[in-house]
Amino acid sequence: MASLYSSRPPPRGARGGGARAATRRGRPPARGPGRRGRAPADARPPRPAAAARRLTMLLTDRPGTAGGGRRGTAPDLMELLPQWLAAANARGFAAPPETLPALLDAARGRTDLRPAALAFAGPRALWLARLNPDWRFALRATPGGGTGLPGPEAAERIRELWQEGLFAERVALLASLRSRDPAAARGLLASTWATERAEDRLMFLDSLREGLTPADEPFLEQALADRSRNVRATAAELLSALPGSALAARMAARALTCVSLDLAPGRAAIAVEAPHECDAGMERDGVVPKPPTGRGERSWWFGQLVEAAPLGAWPARLGGRTPAEIVALPVTDDWEGELHAAWCRAAVRQRDAAWARALLGAPTAPEAGGPGAVSLAERAKLLGTLGGGERAEWVAGFIATHGLSEAFQLLGMCGVPWAAPLGRAVVDALDIARDAGSYPWSFSGVMGLAERCLDPAEAGRLDGLLAVPDEREDASPGAGGYWAEAFQRLVTTLRLRAAMTEELGAV
Repeated sequence: MASLYSSRPPPRGARGGGARAATRRGRPPARGPGRRGRAPADARPPRPAAAARRLTMLLTDRPGTAGGGRRGTAPDLMELLPQWLAAANARGFAAPPETLPALLDAARGRTDLRPAALAFAGPRALWLARLNPDWRFALRATPGGGTGLPGPEAAERIRELWQEGLFAERVALLASLRSRDPAAARGLLASTWATERAEDRLMFLDSLREGLTPADEPFLEQALADRSRNVRATAAELLSALPGSALAARMAARALTCVSLDLAPGRAAIAVEAPHECDAGMERDGVVPKPPTGRGERSWWFGQLVEAAPLGAWPARLGGRTPAEIVALPVTDDWEGELHAAWCRAAVRQRDAAWARALLGAPTAPEAGGPGAVSLAERAKLLGTLGGGERAEWVAGFIATHGLSEAFQLLGMCGVPWAAPLGRAVVDALDIARDAGSYPWSFSGVMGLAERCLDPAEAGRLDGLLAVPDEREDASPGAGGYWAEAFQRLVTTLRLRAAMTEELGAV
């Protein structure tokens, strides 16, 4: 490891590229002029010895599989790495230097692991990333990209890095500056906007999602005239997430003319008259004129208008009704699916919990579908707008009513560890599936989530499920033994997670 921390970093290249480091796994070229640099210090305290050994085990061990595709009872250690890193970061520990290469390799292969892995790896990870092109993602994924973002007195350093840095460093610089001084970040982006490549403009524009405010509207309005269609579409999407923006008002005006309240005798209903053309103004505001294969033009345009319109505009248009009352209204001429699906997308984009609740409906409803929950993917996205407790309660109700066959995506939206009611609902549903005599492989995804997300305190409650049950005559051959193995692996994993937490110590 000594060579890892005494290598000379590669020279900084020109914007959008630069000299690639001729290094692999942190090793420097055989020859190179100049003095070798030193790895930066990490002032955080070292982790306890037992926790360090556990990290090495998580990074290097791989569970074996028994014959016939059976996983056996061994925990999947690599899947526990995110939780170990989250706990270590919460306690403020520094990474053991000897684990950094394996940690960076793991983060390279799993984008979901990168934020926690790079936070734990600290400044040395960024130093290594400049020596090894395989780890260059760390410069982009880490806020600041290791630039040590200077204060106002070092504006020249920011300008220099923005003008001459590698693309990954420029993206990271913009994201870091955006989190500290949004106006300065916007000004930096505007200073070179006209000369940036289209793909770079798109990436830079995407950085405005975090902390989006009305102050960004003038810049985004200008981006609506960009020569790149993707840039225009992204600018329009960001503006539609600002309900008070001029674009949102324009889209609301268009959408409201397409939807009206039909008060014919009998029962009120929503009537839809989709647009007959996609004019230049609609295109400028982000409406894509050509529909995907199999979609009609008018329904395609209509959906885009509705999803970009502020949800707050609909109650006044539809008789002062609440979101729940609005989505309960029938929609004429088979437009209900299109209208409600667009409202789903709007609720997710605008983070509107009231509309999300209305569109989700009750978890006990037939097929667990609210009026606008047209797919499991839509339901999962809507759940993301709710608070953690409410989200877990809704999914628990879904599972208690409908079982686990469609619950995987919904469970992935719930916080870890699962709240007690949700954990009980999952375990009860697994027990019911076992008693039904089916193989556990149909529920392997949910079982894997339970290993990572179930509260370790539930391990004791599972002891009664470890024995091989008596098999019913209509049960699948050997299913009881497979279930016993699956539950044993679950209990073993939960107890291992509890041991990990104990090794790291209390926060």
